[in-house]
Amino acid sequence: MVPWILLDKVSIPGSNKELRLYQRDAEYSIKINADELMNSRVHNSEDALARLACPRSTQKKEKHVLIGGLGMGFTLRAALNNLSARTHVTVAELMPAVVQWNRSFLASLAGNPLTDKRVTVYEGDVADKISTARDLYDAILLDVDNGPQGLTQKGNDGFYTLTGLKRSYAALRSGGVLAIWSADPDATFAKRLHKAQFDVEETRVRTHKGRKGDGASVVWIAIKKGL
Repeated sequence: MVPWILLDKVSIPGSNKELRLYQRDAEYSIKINADELMNSRVHNSEDALARLACPRSTQKKEKHVLIGGLGMGFTLRAALNNLSARTHVTVAELMPAVVQWNRSFLASLAGNPLTDKRVTVYEGDVADKISTARDLYDAILLDVDNGPQGLTQKGNDGFYTLTGLKRSYAALRSGGVLAIWSADPDATFAKRLHKAQFDVEETRVRTHKGRKGDGASVVWIAIKKGL
């Protein structure tokens, strides 16, 4: 078997963990210490996050979409493929190394989405973008950590609290979409979305496209009710 090669590693601020990028032939893996966070062969659910959210955002000629979490660029690419040329997409990534990897080692995986003129990269916390916005975004896509049960940083939990969801609600335009990816279902979180005044749909998405019996992630589509 071809061994994994460690390409780069960085410390995760506020923890004793490392974010590590590995390669094996044409396959890439990002791990937190020994735990795999994402793999380039397995991104159907990340693609689905964008496919489910972007066509449902408000039908304005010009749209503004916010993506929290760059990952390997698959969610960003799927969003761009579903959005018009007049859309502006801001992708917020807390770890500068992930942005660098997407400009180098991982650039071709999703077709170099960071070179698209519609894209602006914000190297910082997506929560900052959400908390300062009012009626700004047509869609907010959150692929941050592992979902409501965070793995990378404890601070990410704030996205999933009732207070955090209300901030996202305020940042969306009427009819806008909050789309959230999670590795696992969470009935309590779904109830919290309703409590934040969203109309909510939960979709199970297979990890591998077209493979029966495979593991499934969850995508919540939460729509800000028209006023």
